Amino acid sequence: MRAVAHRPRSRVASPLTRQIEALIAAAGGGHHPDLVADIIETALKVARDVEHRGDVRVIQTAIRELRYAFRVFARYADQRKVAIFGSARLQPDRPEYQQAVEFGRRMAEAGFMVITGAGPGIMQAGHEGAGPERSFGVNIRLPWEQAANPVIERDKKLITFKYFFTRKLTFIRHSDALALFPGGFGTLDEGYEALTLMQTGKSQLMPLVLVDPPGGHFWKTWDRHVRDHLLGNELISPEDLNLYQITDDPAQAARWVTRFYRNYHSSRFVGDQLIIRLQHLPSPTALAALNEDFAEIIPGSPVRVVEPTPEEREDEDYLDLPRIALGFDRKSYGRLREFVDRLNGL
Repeated sequence: MRAVAHRPRSRVASPLTRQIEALIAAAGGGHHPDLVADIIETALKVARDVEHRGDVRVIQTAIRELRYAFRVFARYADQRKVAIFGSARLQPDRPEYQQAVEFGRRMAEAGFMVITGAGPGIMQAGHEGAGPERSFGVNIRLPWEQAANPVIERDKKLITFKYFFTRKLTFIRHSDALALFPGGFGTLDEGYEALTLMQTGKSQLMPLVLVDPPGGHFWKTWDRHVRDHLLGNELISPEDLNLYQITDDPAQAARWVTRFYRNYHSSRFVGDQLIIRLQHLPSPTALAALNEDFAEIIPGSPVRVVEPTPEEREDEDYLDLPRIALGFDRKSYGRLREFVDRLNGL
């Protein structure tokens, strides 16, 4: 895991801040003491500001769950991961189950690790395909279920959550791609949340593949609803349809995931500039074409080759990779997905 330099606190240290800093030092220090100090100071404010004990328990449990989850994933930070969602009710004799096994296997062969909800059905199928050494289980405690599936139940990469929101954050935070097989409310919820986060720029763009059963129409019917009712009533933009892809072929789904990272690596905002890290830079001719073809989403600085910014250097953020920058409008994420696809096709 990359070491990230911490930013010094800009305000003058108060007596309480100095005591907190001394407490962190006495506990052995560690990573990002400035941010940890802010967490401790915020926690102390809880004693004054949050009266209901149940509310305090939510804060306490959420911090504990996220700390442990981040610790488990940190060891594998440099490996790409794909999250697989789908029904816990589908049995091994169902074609969807076998498709999930194949998809998990193909992703593991491509160097990805697999994250599932750790239960039976599609979740177990994904783990069977990838194998336990390349699997994470992100389980949730429910009144009637769910015990972890036998592939992951004794693995150190199994994490059990009390809250759905911390579990969802863990899925999105650590995934580089998402694959949805047929499922119920939970699967649809995960899919809509992923789309919402990408549409609004609250998560990284990533492949979202929807896998139908062979010759089936589960996701095709869903897509028709989206087009007829959401797009048809102008509740989403046409470009938002670029945020997902549908197939009934697990091999095609795996290709879509891996091709997304053929040239594109990652991105971040620095001020009003979107920085995109790549494997290979576009030619000057390709840069000119990108500026012309995507002008409507680049109201600021044009697409250009840049060196790592001071902020990226401070964070030691993929400094070895070439990068481009552009003044993205921060709202046209469906078109930005087309922009990324263009970069991958150069």
